[in-house]
Amino acid sequence: MVNVTYGSLQTAADGTYTFEPLGTDIIATLGGETAGFDPGDIAWVLTSAALIVFMLPGLGYLYSGLARRKNALSMLFLSVVSLAIVSFQWFFIGYSLVFSESGGSFFGDGRNVGFRRVLERPVPETNGKLPEIVFATYQLMFACLVPAVLLGAAAERSRILPAMMFIFAWTTLVYDPLAHWIWSVNGWAYKWDAGGVPVEIASGTAGLAYSYFIGKRRGYGTERILFKPSNVGNVVLGTVFLWVGWLGFNGGSCFAASLKAAMAVFVTNLAGSVGGITWLIMDFRLERKWSMVGFCTGAIAGLVAVTPAAGFVGAPAGALIGFVSAAVSNLSTRLKVSMRVDDPMDIFAVHALAGVVGVIMTGLFAQSSVAANDGFSAIDGGWLDHNYKQLYKQIVWALVGLSWTFVVTYAIMFVINLIPGCKFRSTEEAEIVGMDEVELGEYVADYAFHQRDLEGEYEAHTSSLSAPNDSDSAEKLNMTTEKDTNHNGKTPLPPTMPRGGAAAVSAAADLDGDTAIDSDRSRSISRGRSRSAQRGRMQTVDEGYRDEMELRAVSRERRESNAGGI
Repeated sequence: MVNVTYGSLQTAADGTYTFEPLGTDIIATLGGETAGFDPGDIAWVLTSAALIVFMLPGLGYLYSGLARRKNALSMLFLSVVSLAIVSFQWFFIGYSLVFSESGGSFFGDGRNVGFRRVLERPVPETNGKLPEIVFATYQLMFACLVPAVLLGAAAERSRILPAMMFIFAWTTLVYDPLAHWIWSVNGWAYKWDAGGVPVEIASGTAGLAYSYFIGKRRGYGTERILFKPSNVGNVVLGTVFLWVGWLGFNGGSCFAASLKAAMAVFVTNLAGSVGGITWLIMDFRLERKWSMVGFCTGAIAGLVAVTPAAGFVGAPAGALIGFVSAAVSNLSTRLKVSMRVDDPMDIFAVHALAGVVGVIMTGLFAQSSVAANDGFSAIDGGWLDHNYKQLYKQIVWALVGLSWTFVVTYAIMFVINLIPGCKFRSTEEAEIVGMDEVELGEYVADYAFHQRDLEGEYEAHTSSLSAPNDSDSAEKLNMTTEKDTNHNGKTPLPPTMPRGGAAAVSAAADLDGDTAIDSDRSRSISRGRSRSAQRGRMQTVDEGYRDEMELRAVSRERRESNAGGI
């Protein structure tokens, strides 16, 4: 039974403590040692943990808004179900693997399996400022968020059952070791004074591995995948949820209601703001229009990059981090073309690479004076404090995180994919119809049910069309396919992202072999926009009808193939 009372500990001149019963601190005695916890610190950290919960539906809204309507709910589902799966994993084994008191330099042990002995112990990772149950609850929210971020790579073609199995396995085998290495006082990277990696770099790199493993979406590289976000309102809502949660994410990491926490919150907001403006301007130079999606993406890049630096850098450095991270991420969105990977939400560019920027710039701009604002942290700082070796530590640690995450993530997916009934990739028919209908049987809105949301108003338009015979179907299918795969007689259009960015213009130049792209076209394709004739032509194509015809064609090919085999 825990020995807890309320009061305050008074320090005598000889260094001994006396108990004052009229205080408001929580006094706990464990193993003959007495510790006092400030209720204000506990309240701040628990509030920060609750704010992080908002980030999970925030991710879901962001991804669902960026995805096509027929796949929107599946993205919300994966984000929210991550909270439940990782919560159980953290209770069962995760916390013990990361923060067990008797863990080694590389792995924790089973001391706290099932949350045994997790209650009043002062946690050394917080300099004894928090009881273990508060610290464990706060760290749980970090663990829940990371797999939700990376599963944006599952958009529009991944089945849900293996994805849920993956969440549990990935958290155990990838996230938990990384978190132990850097955040546990026993971890080798913690002793090495490195920082960052387990959240943003790990999620972005794992998302890249996930995208490589499940392959490209059907129609990737053609006009079929040059789509706008299905709901920009959801993109904004998701970004707001993420932004609010990020303040608790970084402010709570100071583990006390202190000046350091206040500075971390301010710098986080500043970096997100500068990142959003930077991306907005970079898109405007191509589009000549202001992009809401572009602003949201840049803000997220800035928030990502400042995460390892918050609480360790001043406001000017925070603004610079937001600027550099958004610029790097914006220009890096074209990498998926040369890397030949279909990364639908640009998780690698916006999370992994922005995270690398943040880790490196932390090595440059971290200051011991900023860290000491909490009254107990003592660090050597970075280049500004003439601690030049901190930069190479940050770089090496980032490379370790990138390598470990990619290799182990791919291995986990390979093993799960071998289990009967647990193939990650959906069928071709499921991709045409959409993950919401096939995997969930539910939709983001009821119109999706009434119109069988195949990226168009199929039911509304087919009432005015005569039922086509098979020859008509084949002819129309061939006609629309030809339109999809040829643009003004040139090679297929390049794959682009729903988030926008400068990548699409340069990617189009690479694939077309023509660097002098028409200005109207170059402004339009980075977010799938259509101008004048392009827009008018696309409006005449019944998307739902085309998807229906393709679905029939696939089914007919399957029947003919089976008949031939018999």
